Amino acid sequence: MNFCIKTYGCQMNERDSEAVSELLLRHGHTCVENESEAELVIVNTCSVREKAENKAVGKLGVLVYEKKSHPGRIVGAVGCMAQRMKENLFKQVPELDFAVGTHRLAHLPAIIDRVLNGHGPILDAEENDERFDELAGHIQGSISAFVNILLGCERGCAYCVVPFVRGRERSRPAAEIIDEIRKIVAHGGIEVTLLGQSVMSYGRTNPVWPENYVSPMGFTEPLARLLEVVSGIEGVKRVRFTSGHPSGITAELVRAMSELPAVCEHLHLPLQSGSDRMLKMMRRGYTADDYRRSVDLLRSKINGMAFTTDVIVGFPTETVEEFEMTRQFMEEIGFDNSFIFKYSPRPGTPACELKDDVPASEKMRRNKVLLVVQDEMGLAINNRIVGQSVEVLVEGTSLRNQACWAGRTRTNKIVIFEPKPGIKPGEIMNVRIERAMPQTLYGKLI
Repeated sequence: MNFCIKTYGCQMNERDSEAVSELLLRHGHTCVENESEAELVIVNTCSVREKAENKAVGKLGVLVYEKKSHPGRIVGAVGCMAQRMKENLFKQVPELDFAVGTHRLAHLPAIIDRVLNGHGPILDAEENDERFDELAGHIQGSISAFVNILLGCERGCAYCVVPFVRGRERSRPAAEIIDEIRKIVAHGGIEVTLLGQSVMSYGRTNPVWPENYVSPMGFTEPLARLLEVVSGIEGVKRVRFTSGHPSGITAELVRAMSELPAVCEHLHLPLQSGSDRMLKMMRRGYTADDYRRSVDLLRSKINGMAFTTDVIVGFPTETVEEFEMTRQFMEEIGFDNSFIFKYSPRPGTPACELKDDVPASEKMRRNKVLLVVQDEMGLAINNRIVGQSVEVLVEGTSLRNQACWAGRTRTNKIVIFEPKPGIKPGEIMNVRIERAMPQTLYGKLI
């Protein structure tokens, strides 16, 4: 069948969609980019915020309605929302053919066959039987790849639904990860991003290294060891990892980031709030000062370190003064980019039991204020790069201007430039920056 996957949510969802695509290709299906050509449409859903769920439900509703003009088309949902809602998803989207949770993606080919044989609708949201060997495929020829190293989460943040939809924290064996990355490189990959909901907890809940393993650089922490080995794989040019947590910024991790040339000078380090009272209510496990010290430690050892973050506005009982603490803290840190979210209660989370008492209009106001603050910070940071030469990993043509090409710096900034004859995706070029916008740099190849 011709299939198309629509993805909502985080990088882990993007990785899941890539793995599902490769799995279906191995079972004889054909991937198409144009949804109108697809006989099978899969929506990979997100439950982290209500808005993401509403988008997915809306998309599924449209796809089910369009079955009238696409006889025989199959429409299914996978991922976090399927895991959370289970049978209720079929009530919201009648005529949905299947829903498969986060732990059962390897079963998709068999589920699709059952639907084709008239046995739908099918729900599979069991919480066991993850088969990594079947979900380790990557798009051949892609220069960048996501690699899951840790699944689930034990942090227990008050607002977060991830533990309910991704399960308990568990880390993959280092040897398994390294083997997967070697295969990625063999098929043209040169940049890898190690993924985990709280990636710095890698190896905390289960052993990942043999007891007799000795790090050449003397690292004892599981993540630092993994960065060391991955960076040393021939063909790997860039290594990233996400998402971080202030408690994971240890001296050893900072040493690994500063001494391993392939590890990029960028970290996504969610803040959520600049108010200690809010952070405690959110159960984040750190104070604003803890966060500040983590950033200071990284910046003291790594030149040009870039930080991106997540912030929630309008968490229950957040006052105007506490919101101002967040605004001021963001300005103090100077984030390269921030993802600002209006709080929405997630069923089953501890925060859902609190009264959602910040009016929607006030959440929107706070959201807009921080977006302006971030644009000002981003522009000021990027303007300092104008006139400099930066290393850019070429990705291909720009989405907005086909005459130009795009790539990313080691600090994860998008750079737009005019290509030269013979240039190819995957090349690492030097670009002199001539102009800056809050989230984009523009320049010329040197």
